[in-house]
Amino acid sequence: MFLLDRWIEIISVIRRNKLRTFLTGFSVTWGIFMLIILLGSGHGLENGVHDQFKSSAVNTLWVWGGETSKAYKGYKPGRDISFKNEDYDNVVNKIDGVGHLSGRLHVWGNNTISYKGEYGDFDLRSVHPDYGIIEKVKILEGRFINNIDVQKNRKVVTIGVAVKDALFKQDNVIGEHISIRGIPFKVVGIFMDDDGRQDNQRAIYLPITTAQKALVGRDRINTLAVTVESKEVSESKRMEDDIRSNFAERHIFDIEDSNAIFIWNGVEEFKQFQDLFAAIRMFIWVIGIGTIVAGIVGVSNIMMISVKERTREIGIRKSLGATPWSIINMVMQEAVLITGIAGYFGLLLGIGLLELISPHIQSEFFRNPEADLSVAISAVVVLIVAGTIAGYVPAKKAASIKPVDALKDE
Repeated sequence: MFLLDRWIEIISVIRRNKLRTFLTGFSVTWGIFMLIILLGSGHGLENGVHDQFKSSAVNTLWVWGGETSKAYKGYKPGRDISFKNEDYDNVVNKIDGVGHLSGRLHVWGNNTISYKGEYGDFDLRSVHPDYGIIEKVKILEGRFINNIDVQKNRKVVTIGVAVKDALFKQDNVIGEHISIRGIPFKVVGIFMDDDGRQDNQRAIYLPITTAQKALVGRDRINTLAVTVESKEVSESKRMEDDIRSNFAERHIFDIEDSNAIFIWNGVEEFKQFQDLFAAIRMFIWVIGIGTIVAGIVGVSNIMMISVKERTREIGIRKSLGATPWSIINMVMQEAVLITGIAGYFGLLLGIGLLELISPHIQSEFFRNPEADLSVAISAVVVLIVAGTIAGYVPAKKAASIKPVDALKDE
């Protein structure tokens, strides 16, 4: 229930003790300010790391061959484990839970690409169609490599925006032919990679079978990228074990030989980062709340002094029929008002500073530090709780004052 007279009285008490109220409120302001800045900075760090993952599916297993380090079934150590097209087919047919799958073959050597007198050195990436999904390639014009391209060994390419800008002067390039080692390839699409890395914009994608026959001259796959249908770490580990077991049997190496093939588990890696940031957020809240608690103690002490100074007044109120709850309510309202206003200024200062610096902080692992709506709501809840706690103990003390004792107080 809103009582105007009571709030006027509370404000008059605060105005009589301006310096004391300001210094007390400043500790709460500083606590909320530091909490917002810390949470915003943690969010900026998290944004930076997530930005590193956004360029490819986080539920991906990357598999590549190595060199055996153990003798096995009559084979000496030191054998190269190389993948072929049949390994790709085997993963499709034998491994459960595969979402998307692509092989990738590196095309080394002279990668100078030409078009009507324009030349440039670019990264040739020979892949299967699912690679575009795994790497989250954004098609701007035309299309990506498709299954028919792979099946028929078509000489087609999807080029990055940097390739288009370097080789072509006209806007419409779909259907034009570029020369790769003297072989004409038809441009069927233009893509952009959202991760912002310039080397990805300078890439040229072509069917892996075409590269095997026309550019490399052998059936070879350097890397397999496999997405897990489930994003659970346990499922990714199960698939990782299945792939290792299957390849160990096919390529005849000891399944315990960790150097024979290598598997990078993106699901597990991403989960580790999530756990790390959860721990960072918890640490920030502990530090921030600890700072706020210091402010609460200050407010509570000031309210205790205020109650002491108003002992006679409280005694008169109680002798005139004021209930203990009305006394408690009066003291707690004053505490909530001080912490609320002080905390609100801290909240505004923290969010304002983050909004000011956020556009200017765009580094590789730290970007867009910000306090979102959930942080602001959480801070408001903390303020309300803080004000309640700060006023409760002094309010209880005020309510316990006996009118007779209060009237004798000097």
